[in-house]
Amino acid sequence: MKRLTLLRHAKSSWDDPVARDFDRPLNDKGKRAAAIMGKFIKRNNLVFDQILASPAVRVIETLEHVEPASGLSFEPKWDRKIYLASSVTLMDVLRGANADADHVLMVGHNPGLEDLIFDLVPDDGSSEARGAVEIKYPTAALAELSLNIKSWADIEDNCATLDRFTRPRDLDPELGPDYN
Repeated sequence: MKRLTLLRHAKSSWDDPVARDFDRPLNDKGKRAAAIMGKFIKRNNLVFDQILASPAVRVIETLEHVEPASGLSFEPKWDRKIYLASSVTLMDVLRGANADADHVLMVGHNPGLEDLIFDLVPDDGSSEARGAVEIKYPTAALAELSLNIKSWADIEDNCATLDRFTRPRDLDPELGPDYN
């Protein structure tokens, strides 16, 4: 059994005049949400053996706010393939995870992370969390999965259960869509 936690980057700033999408930074709400998620990680004693992350600025900044709030020390493996990747590409990246890693944190972007959940978790109607993802996988949301595999190389469709899906607004209503 392997554990996979997926973290979508926090809310980025569309007002920042950057030349490339890759360089968009977080906005203030995103910084707050990332810190809230870091506190959630700490409170729930989540510990990761490996972190695989997109090198996009908004992902780097998300981890910079999650890390101190979580009390953990992060040493991500930055992988450009994660940036705006499809589910198929994300599965390929996961197949290359450290063999001895039992719990991997992947930090990236939508729609890839959302599609990865849909591919890994069967749509059998038994997962309330999967239903929440179907509605929306918002920025800074954290999905925790258990994978029925012995090796990351064995990852395939329908091999996981979605144990918990946590959105920033679940922890602080002011981080929901109705607040600015």
